[in-house]
Amino acid sequence: MDKHGTRDAGRLRERGPGAALLPIMGVVVVAFLVIGLAMPVLPLHVHDGLGLGTFFVGLVAGSQFVASLISRPWAGHYADSRGPKRAVVTGLLVATVSGLFYLLSLRLVTAPLISVAVLLLGRALLGGAESFIITGAVTWGLALVAARNTGKVIAWVGAAMFAAFAIGAPAGSALYAGDGFAAIACATALAPLATLLLVAPLRPVPPLPHARPAFARVLGAVWVPGLGSALSSVGFGAITAFVALLFAARGWSQGWLAYTAFATAFIVARLVFGDLADRIGGATVALVCVLVEAVGQALIWLAPRPELALVGAVFSGLGYSLVYPGLGVEAVRRAPPQSRGLAMGAYTAFLDVALGFGTPALGLIASAAGLGAVFLVSAMAALGSGAVAARLLYAPTLSNNAVGRPRGGRNETPCRNDCVILSDGLTVGPSGGKSHVEIERSAHADA
Repeated sequence: MDKHGTRDAGRLRERGPGAALLPIMGVVVVAFLVIGLAMPVLPLHVHDGLGLGTFFVGLVAGSQFVASLISRPWAGHYADSRGPKRAVVTGLLVATVSGLFYLLSLRLVTAPLISVAVLLLGRALLGGAESFIITGAVTWGLALVAARNTGKVIAWVGAAMFAAFAIGAPAGSALYAGDGFAAIACATALAPLATLLLVAPLRPVPPLPHARPAFARVLGAVWVPGLGSALSSVGFGAITAFVALLFAARGWSQGWLAYTAFATAFIVARLVFGDLADRIGGATVALVCVLVEAVGQALIWLAPRPELALVGAVFSGLGYSLVYPGLGVEAVRRAPPQSRGLAMGAYTAFLDVALGFGTPALGLIASAAGLGAVFLVSAMAALGSGAVAARLLYAPTLSNNAVGRPRGGRNETPCRNDCVILSDGLTVGPSGGKSHVEIERSAHADA
């Protein structure tokens, strides 16, 4: 099993990262449609259908990310120890169960607080499912391509996720307009089962047979880029939870269009510039992009007309698109190479903190100061992310877990078989251009 899986991974690597990542991206697109369907209509269902306030809107939207936060370490350990394909399959099965909870909540709409409590349980299950799916998918991609393409893997898999969001936003609005939230619930239960048909024929990547470091050790290696990612993600939470309500409050129609504009700009930027962090450095890319995101959030806050708000959504999408992969490159380079699933789980946990706790906080801000203030706060958070990126760029903090002393302008990480992993993702020594995973597997086979 290990030999066949490693040989298949090598063949895919020879064909280039695109050939290796395309099947995984397809799985992510179909799997994340269920989240995209609910994004533009869930606030309307809670606010208008159940008659609850903006705090509950933020609570329901953010509960998914709290659950993702709690499950990240488990998902990372599972992907590293049991293999990323099994992590993806587990996530899809849990996502189906979350759809059943959505359906149950609709039977209780006459008791809004009970209905929203059941809906929260469904959102929590979907958050755990999302954690397993995306952590497994990214770990799968990292195992299939050379280490110098780390940023491209993170960017392209994330682009597939947001493609699902972009498709799901208008589709969800259409389903909601036609058959209400029941149509969203049914799709949430059925789409993950259909995705299993795409996953089944894909070759699994065998897990690495080495001991995994403790989560606290990995967390210590990635917390600085994770903090930057969290601050930049406040704007994403603002758009997903409140931009449709902002459009409605200002008397503008088709609020879902703002989210679609955000997601489309996000996807285009990732597909076109997905390797930028690998070429010029993750911190540099993140610093420029968070400034663009801050401008976009400020435009939404100040917009007197829907056209300007849509321009702000586009700027927000362009800016936010490369912050996560840019800082993700910094995180992966600081973590032990044999625990990249756990490292991505720890890094993404910071995003979950921002969305799980920040989104309800934005709901309180909306209640107190109006919906426009939400986007002012998110613009300020993006500027804070810029300060973190500048710290990484001009005063990099090297982790004792993975990164050694700088030499020749590049950080070096020792690995087995007398090779060295450089901070730009390349390896020198007998390993040539192999990925971290291939190096470790070869060393284990030699032993």
